[in-house]
Amino acid sequence: MAAISASQVKELRERTGLGMMECKKALTEAGGDIEVAIENLRKSSGLKAAKKAGRTAAEGAVATRVAEDGSYGVVVEINSETDFVARDDNFKAFADQVADAFFVAKSEDVAAVMEGALESAREQLVQKIGENIGVRRCAVVEAPEGGLVGEYVHGGRIGVLTVLKGGNADVAKDVAMHVAAINPAVARPENMPQEQLDKEKAIILAQPDMAGKPEQIAEKMVEGRLKKYLAENSLTEQPFVKDPNQTVADFVKAAGGEVLGFTRFEVGEGIEKEEVDFAKEVMEQAGRR
Repeated sequence: MAAISASQVKELRERTGLGMMECKKALTEAGGDIEVAIENLRKSSGLKAAKKAGRTAAEGAVATRVAEDGSYGVVVEINSETDFVARDDNFKAFADQVADAFFVAKSEDVAAVMEGALESAREQLVQKIGENIGVRRCAVVEAPEGGLVGEYVHGGRIGVLTVLKGGNADVAKDVAMHVAAINPAVARPENMPQEQLDKEKAIILAQPDMAGKPEQIAEKMVEGRLKKYLAENSLTEQPFVKDPNQTVADFVKAAGGEVLGFTRFEVGEGIEKEEVDFAKEVMEQAGRR
């Protein structure tokens, strides 16, 4: 009998939402044939039609939790295949359950937190809804002594945690709202990676108005434009979204605080979504009947 590979088990899990051992057993009984395994599972366990291989879960929700004393917070991304399912009450309840679990565990280890009852709940929801559902990532953010964590979630799709030294919860929330809306690259100019600055410098030097400039003048122009770039992309230097006449740093300073950092999650960012031609798909399925 052919050995069942980890990649075969992984594919069957992704397509059915069932547990690892159940998938391995089904593959063994089917001699390693994934399609036969799916057919057998549908017969034996009432499994709904399995998803196509490669179906991407790039929709979903982001949830946050912050301790009452502001000492720490978590932000979690839970994915589904479609926005329709992301609005389903069962999915929302599961997302809340996941966020609570990560908050209690105070951990970013998705596999460890999901193990057991939470993974079973995920598998049951997959069976009930008929879509691939997964917990993609979690970030735990802690405040230093004398600081606090703030939170803001926009439309269930963008979640932000901010870290301030001093200030108060309302100010931290307002800064989180700014981060959700403007999406700065870094918290402070000094946080910008040197690699990104080098890339931006190369772009500036390649611009038409830099051609033929003496080296000293070119360097001054580059320095000025890099300073502007840092101001535009650093949270502390940006005009505050609620009052563009002051920077975010000035807004927080007026409340006796200082911006230390932020974490921003947006549903599906960095995931390459599968483009599906539904009309073509329907025609292909009709042709196979």
